[in-house]
Amino acid sequence: MKHFRVSFIVTALCLAASGWWGYEHGGLSGMVTAVGIAAILAVMEVSLSFDNAVVNASVLKTWDEFWKKLFLGVGIIIAVFGMRLLFPLVIVAVAADLGLGDVWKLALENPKAYSQHLTNHHAEVAAFGGMFLLLVFLNFLFDDEKEHHWLGHFEEKLGSLGKVSSISVMIAIGALMASLSLVTEAQKMVVLISGLWGILIYVGVDVLSNLLEGSEEGGGEVGEMVKRGGIGGFLYLEVLDASFSFDGVIGAFAITNDVVIIMLGLAIGAMFVRSLTVYLVDKGTLDQYVFLEHGAHYAIGILAFIMLASMKFHVPEIVTGLAGVAFIGASVWSSIRYRKKQEAFGLDKKAVAHVE
Repeated sequence: MKHFRVSFIVTALCLAASGWWGYEHGGLSGMVTAVGIAAILAVMEVSLSFDNAVVNASVLKTWDEFWKKLFLGVGIIIAVFGMRLLFPLVIVAVAADLGLGDVWKLALENPKAYSQHLTNHHAEVAAFGGMFLLLVFLNFLFDDEKEHHWLGHFEEKLGSLGKVSSISVMIAIGALMASLSLVTEAQKMVVLISGLWGILIYVGVDVLSNLLEGSEEGGGEVGEMVKRGGIGGFLYLEVLDASFSFDGVIGAFAITNDVVIIMLGLAIGAMFVRSLTVYLVDKGTLDQYVFLEHGAHYAIGILAFIMLASMKFHVPEIVTGLAGVAFIGASVWSSIRYRKKQEAFGLDKKAVAHVE
């Protein structure tokens, strides 16, 4: 329970702030509604980002204490205020050619207009996040050094394709080009540029890692560099979190247009995702459930395709959340079966050795 102590404190503070904000704008009924919506948003954020926590844990487990504390300390400030409040404000400011102060005023005084600006630019945000998440998934799928293969021989064969240089980037660009058919002619160029930025930033983290940590052993792959910690890994996880969080911000406007309640509700969810990450690392859960990391990455792959599809089709947040939960649940079940088989195999070997 100690891992979630701070999260419960933050939850109490955010719900209290939500209640106060609701009371100020709608009396007692407004307070009850605000607290309820904040709680719903928190649950939605956790369900959408559980796979994010698993991937974070798979990276953090090999980091030293300094970078762990930096990510869990400074990182949470960036996650809550940067990605869930400031980033949407910046997008609207650029789109509407307004100052940040004017956009904040717009968000408070005319939240419908604010949310409409965000919705109007959903396609380019989806292209950026979709490309980054797709590369996270593809580089895991095409990792020929994975010890375990959830899908057996088929996944092992796919992993061997990782020996082909830049195959992940090639597939990602192909997916981006195909997704352009989902948007109008007027949107194609801006969506293409946004998607290319997602690819560029993913590859850029790899380049930065090489420049800053190139003297270390292990090559230049993002999947290898981030496992050692450092500024490259920190940036990788922050951009990964941004790709997850902005999808949640867009989805939150389907529930409420109140930007303050959205920030408070998603902040609760972000804190629990961070606490869950620490819990998974400290308890060694990924070592006990060997396919959990696989399930999380497959969930990320599905989320990437959902984000691309959402440029044209409305995909309910519950579908996105349940897809992630389904993959995580299946991977846990497979991990338990695998562990039982390994234990049974170990007992059989002991029995044979005893007879001999």
